Amino acid sequence: MTNSLFTRRAMVRGVILGGFGATGLHLLGQDYGRARDLVTRVQDDLERAADFTRNNEKERERYQNVQRHLSEFDRDLEHGHWDQGKLDAAIDDLKNVVKNNTLESRDRDSLASDLSDLRTMRDIR
Repeated sequence: MTNSLFTRRAMVRGVILGGFGATGLHLLGQDYGRARDLVTRVQDDLERAADFTRNNEKERERYQNVQRHLSEFDRDLEHGHWDQGKLDAAIDDLKNVVKNNTLESRDRDSLASDLSDLRTMRDIR
């Protein structure tokens, strides 16, 4: 009887801990999904803003830098890895775009909001 009670307790404990683990993985997956959605939104906003830049090589280079770092960060997220360094690089690159590029007011507002959202995501992680 004691052996049976021990086995039941172990099974219940395993089910409870397994449930918490699965919930944690599910929540982590949701966080990564939200992060990937934000990356997609930022990339879309960058593409729209970049259409305004025609002949300025330095401005195009800033767009390319942030797009590259966002893509690398997103690729890592897709494989379940949060790369803080790539996110920080993307944030710095986006800050440079907002600060130094010629932007339409709508694009500047969108990218400034994106920058804030990326920083918030980084800070709550």
